Amino acid sequence: MKKSGSSDYEIPFKGLGLGTHQFDFEIGDTFFQSLSYSEIAKGKVMAAVEMIKESTMLILDFMLKGEVELDCDRCLEKYSQPLEGSFKLIVKFGEEPEEVSDEIITIPFEQAAFDLRHYFYEYIVLLLPLKHVHPDDEKGNSTCDVEMLKQIEKHGKRDSDPRWAALKNIKLD
Repeated sequence: MKKSGSSDYEIPFKGLGLGTHQFDFEIGDTFFQSLSYSEIAKGKVMAAVEMIKESTMLILDFMLKGEVELDCDRCLEKYSQPLEGSFKLIVKFGEEPEEVSDEIITIPFEQAAFDLRHYFYEYIVLLLPLKHVHPDDEKGNSTCDVEMLKQIEKHGKRDSDPRWAALKNIKLD
């Protein structure tokens, strides 16, 4: 297993023979904190990358599993979000770097290593749910901060605006 620091998330493919190669990375707090744009500050994700090296391309299969700490959209408390998923990336060799599609990119012939940092972060974010909320317990009850839920309930009720009530009487044919 390749234990990686915040600056060591690359695969040096130039000296490797053709065929299948396996790389394992541990993505932790230092990884997330090194990215100024990251909404995630803490987490532990294991990334297994299987690379098939061919003469004209690299085929990378990413398998990610772990958990990250997020802020709950409902109660604003931190919670642990499990995640798991897989992605494929095809890296072709060419004259200029180019992103052909979400799954196909081109890198220069002379490049000797491939940095995975951007792809790890992108794939982790894609595995996150759209709504960041504490998971319910086994009985289906929210595990959010009870006091915050009481405040939301207390201040969340609004009287309906009479201007909107008049619109309800309009019938569309």
